[in-house]
Amino acid sequence: MPEECLIKVFTFNSVRKSMSTVVPRPGGGYRLYSKGASEIMLTRCSFIFGEGGKVLPFSVDDQGALVSSVIEPMACNGLRTICLAYKDFVPGEAAEHEVHYDEHEPPNWDDEQICCSGLTAISVVGIEDPVRAEVPAAIRACQQSGITVRMVTGDNVNTARSIAAKCGILKPGDDFLVLDGKEFNKRIRDKNGEVSQELFDTVWPTLRVLARSSPQDKYVLVSGIIASTVNPNREVVAVTGDGTNDGPALKMADVGFAMGIAGTDVAKEASDIILTDDNFSSIVKAVMWGRNVYDSIAKFLQFQLTVNVVAVIVAFTGAIIINDSPLKAVQMLWVNLIMDTLASLALATEMPHKSLLKRKPYGRTKALISRTMTKNILGHACFQLVVVFTLLFKGHELFEIDDGRYATINAAPSQHFTIVFNTFVMMTLFNEINARKIHGERNVLEGLLGNPIFYGIWVGTLVAQVIIVQFGGSAFDCVGLSLSQWMWCIFIGAGDLLWGQVVTSMPSKSLPKRFFSCGTQPPEDIDQSAGMTTRASIDGVRSGQILWLRGLTRLQTQLRVVRAFRSILEDVQEKRSHHSFTVRPSKAPPATTGAAQHWPTASSVAQHAHPTTAGAPQHVPADITFMDDEDGEEPLDMSAQPDTTLNVSETAPLMKVVPANGTKTSQYTMLSSIESNI
Repeated sequence: MPEECLIKVFTFNSVRKSMSTVVPRPGGGYRLYSKGASEIMLTRCSFIFGEGGKVLPFSVDDQGALVSSVIEPMACNGLRTICLAYKDFVPGEAAEHEVHYDEHEPPNWDDEQICCSGLTAISVVGIEDPVRAEVPAAIRACQQSGITVRMVTGDNVNTARSIAAKCGILKPGDDFLVLDGKEFNKRIRDKNGEVSQELFDTVWPTLRVLARSSPQDKYVLVSGIIASTVNPNREVVAVTGDGTNDGPALKMADVGFAMGIAGTDVAKEASDIILTDDNFSSIVKAVMWGRNVYDSIAKFLQFQLTVNVVAVIVAFTGAIIINDSPLKAVQMLWVNLIMDTLASLALATEMPHKSLLKRKPYGRTKALISRTMTKNILGHACFQLVVVFTLLFKGHELFEIDDGRYATINAAPSQHFTIVFNTFVMMTLFNEINARKIHGERNVLEGLLGNPIFYGIWVGTLVAQVIIVQFGGSAFDCVGLSLSQWMWCIFIGAGDLLWGQVVTSMPSKSLPKRFFSCGTQPPEDIDQSAGMTTRASIDGVRSGQILWLRGLTRLQTQLRVVRAFRSILEDVQEKRSHHSFTVRPSKAPPATTGAAQHWPTASSVAQHAHPTTAGAPQHVPADITFMDDEDGEEPLDMSAQPDTTLNVSETAPLMKVVPANGTKTSQYTMLSSIESNI
């Protein structure tokens, strides 16, 4: 039936949990078709089709019997039950289950309560929405990784319980709660009908399924878990949704997932991540990638800080003891290239693996540099410092070469310092392999061959180091080494891998958190209901900082204007030997036939800028900016500085007056200077 033939449509929403449509009857009159949640629709039915198609009265007891004998068994098997019903409106004589109306006065279709009551039940159907094969495994992965999965649905409580059991959300022997919306609100609200956080905290830890819920129930659940103080760390809540009514909960959650296929535009706008395939397993992938990114940052920090500690101590100590740095400037640049660019590429390209889901999530206040990382940084730094200082003070004796210490400024590169530099780089390269593991794992080579970018960069860096040492010469302050010297450098560098096993054996929990963890500042909670920071909060919390920044901004702007004036003052004084005030256009205006060309005077320009008494300081209007005449690139906006005044003087630099929006219109050049009232 085309849409224009429909008389009235009562659309589906979460309150009525049904939809109804009014269409004309072929023999005259109207018929209302209705469908919706079975237990709710049955309460609106007064009649039912019986055996042989006869319409029979449908009492409350009959409704209860139908619920217990038909609806509940279907729901327990995971079927979504829907009741179909209708109601006839006839102009003539009406049967018991029909409604009579006057032909001259059609039914009031705006009165939904009257129109959608006294229905005749046709049937109850069960619809199966099978669980995707990958969903139970994805939920198990979430549970193993410390994520609690809760199901919030509008389905019947028995249907929701059955589906949750199939998915693995409910497990036999676990302590869990399965509630519907009415029972949920009864348990969390006080006598005044307000949500009590204390009562809420007794419900949500064991709540696993919330059925027949409204959008408000979902929002209350999300906001209540976020505000809960049951656990020492605040809970991080992620919400999935696809409907318009899910928007508030998606916005309130720490992470909102919207469905890319079935999701509405409102849900997508309110969410943080859009699942393009509408698959729960994609959430597991998002968790895995998020943890991988976090670990990649931690790996790079562990590697970088180790190199920084060693390089700074070696350079500082060498400058004090031997008046020279064992690592030259160019060599330090090469080490920094390894440390910053190449290492970040190598360590940040590690692909996520399933072992990331076998540990608990990081807390919101967990230190970015953990105790294990601090132990690794200090442990490997100590090993490298001992090796470098041993080679620095005893290396010439161990390798039977000339001592490179106390050399003159222009002395040629020595094998002694080349070995020190080469060994340090080798230890850095092998420590890069150690940095792949930050949670105390012993097998640092696990998955190494699965990342071609990592071992490609590692091998490329090693080849580049060979070229620098053997052929760098004086450019890198290096001297070519023999094969035996190279083998010793590589052997000592590889010792960092063995030393890593020793460091891993040291217990991290015995180290005090106060001194061996960094970055424990708790994140600031954003009040998403406010939408933006209010003026009162700004003035009350950071008013001093804001006033200081405003003053600094004003001072910087005015100083830029003063510098712009002074930068060309000397040129103007050289070109201008007289001390008269002149105004000339930057570009001569086109001549008009038969009309005299008028040049603007100083007084006309000043009065145009701001009409006031001649000779008095002229305040710069809000629509005028000053632009340096030398480059004409960056306008100096004075509109935000109401205290800035413009004084006309004889010895003033050359400036252009342009509109504040930066548009270059007809420009005039004048001699002026800025006198700022700060």
